[in-house]
Amino acid sequence: MSIRLYALDGCPWCEKVSDALDDAEVEYETTWVDALHSDRNEVKRVSGQRGVPVIVDADRGVTMSESANILEYVDRTLA
Repeated sequence: MSIRLYALDGCPWCEKVSDALDDAEVEYETTWVDALHSDRNEVKRVSGQRGVPVIVDADRGVTMSESANILEYVDRTLA
């Protein structure tokens, strides 16, 4: 699977991104992250920061954070 979403359970911005991916019928895998920022080492490794949501599109070589940017990317590129 080429799309991976890093998300935190209960995060409203993560849910918006997940809903957008679902609405666009994009297959993706979710990696659930720890609530503590200091324990989000994988997110830091892939995106350079510890915030979520983060989307990684391996096929296109895109790693993106900030939900508004991700929502626009889903709409323009993946939908």
